[in-house]
Amino acid sequence: MQHQLVIKDLTVAYRMVRAIHHLSLTLSCGHRVALLGPNGAGKTSLFKALVGLVPIATGSVNFGGHGTTPAAAEIAYLPQRSAVDWDFPLTVRGLVEMGRYLHLSWWRSFADEDDRAVASALSTIGLNDLADRQISALSGGQQQRAFIARSLAQNAHVFLLDEPFTGLDQPAQELLGETMQQLAEAGNLVIAAHHDLKTVPELFDQVVFLNGELIAFGDTAEVFTDENIARTFNNRVVSPAAVLLGA
Repeated sequence: MQHQLVIKDLTVAYRMVRAIHHLSLTLSCGHRVALLGPNGAGKTSLFKALVGLVPIATGSVNFGGHGTTPAAAEIAYLPQRSAVDWDFPLTVRGLVEMGRYLHLSWWRSFADEDDRAVASALSTIGLNDLADRQISALSGGQQQRAFIARSLAQNAHVFLLDEPFTGLDQPAQELLGETMQQLAEAGNLVIAAHHDLKTVPELFDQVVFLNGELIAFGDTAEVFTDENIARTFNNRVVSPAAVLLGA
């Protein structure tokens, strides 16, 4: 059975000002979804709400038949690279090991199954040779892949990527695009906030247009139109709350 991320009547507010207005959306695993909208449209606010980093004013989020609280390990949020302290003294392996922390408790320490999950994630993303390198020494593309490996070690099935292509050179962009396709083909759901409209058709098979509220959603071939782009980017004033929330 294909799992779905079901968002019902979701409102996110900051100091009583709404950043996301009553959003309802159902996304299925096996897809690469572009989240499109201008700065302040609520993209980052949506991601943070889905993983519990900002409170939900109204509505609900459900994945795999249950709420996100028991499914927390299945949803992974990869923030914008500019929001990460890359000077923190941590190796690639150490970063990927952090993906196992949600599976630990006060009585269970790191075990063989955790080591296997970390090794599998590093191998899947092709980072074995870089496992002992400091994250500060990685290229932008390698940093993104290291975070994806952390999410794989977490056993995530939903990947929320916030502007993952920003600052990457062309080869790194192509490799990240291939990684996203592999994740989707393996039955995962990949949602990426994205700003480069010209690359949407080659990278994503579905599109969500968001500007405080849902403008349009569907297969890229059907909804990625000049009309929806104009409605999303030209015809609405963004919420000040979304700007404050880093949307």
